[in-house]
Amino acid sequence: MEVKFCKMHGLGNDFVVLEALRQQVRVTPTLIRKIADRHRGIGCDQLLLIEPPSQQDLDFDFRYFNSDGNEVEQCGNGIRCMARFLYDENLIGKSSLRVRTMKGILDILINKDKSITVNMGIPQLNPADIPFCASEQAISYLIDLQGVEYEISALSLGNPHAVVHVEDINNTDVQGIGSRLENHPRFTNKTNVGFMQVDNRQKISIRVFERGVGETLACGTGACAAAVSGIQKKILDTPVLVSMRGGKLSVDWSGEGKTLKMTGPAVKVFSGHMKI
Repeated sequence: MEVKFCKMHGLGNDFVVLEALRQQVRVTPTLIRKIADRHRGIGCDQLLLIEPPSQQDLDFDFRYFNSDGNEVEQCGNGIRCMARFLYDENLIGKSSLRVRTMKGILDILINKDKSITVNMGIPQLNPADIPFCASEQAISYLIDLQGVEYEISALSLGNPHAVVHVEDINNTDVQGIGSRLENHPRFTNKTNVGFMQVDNRQKISIRVFERGVGETLACGTGACAAAVSGIQKKILDTPVLVSMRGGKLSVDWSGEGKTLKMTGPAVKVFSGHMKI
């Protein structure tokens, strides 16, 4: 069977987008790994699947799969790319969308400059909701990595995140520390790991080691998590400009219990057909 696909990226975080609206699509972990392979497939950090809405008051259902074949709860850059894909393909006749993800309902706005604003909902700070093993909620936690203690923030933007504040992200062992934190037993579903350098009260630079993927050029929910961490610690003021190796996002969050908005670009690279 042959299906149409679109290759897209959000700040270098790249995706293969499939839609099950005008064609039949059935994905399996094996197929996802083949598509994501950068030498033998199309190559991507994640595969994104757009499905018809599961209830009447929604526009679409969005699903996300890591390159290892596992389905995940959320992807900030992926959300923007799927919204831009729907707009470019004339599958929506409006600038606002309401979609379902594994972790709930999201509202999306396509701005006049074609940037995308996503209401990411309320960041989850309760350890049980992340999930993260801790006796009580705190702004930061100490976590042991092979005898070395690191101070982290832990939260969820629909997917789990650990944030480490560092002085210089260019001289940080993102691979080593990131992989150990990703698999730390206190994160029972594993975690994404962000490394945050504060440039000023409204600008940070980050690198993100994504769960099941490794370091990527950008991570939308990772940018949001870092901004939340800094605002909670009172070292950042909203809105926060988040700089990553692939580009920049704006994050606006007014504090605990408030919804968070993320704004950034989404770009089509090419489209084609593939046999599955």
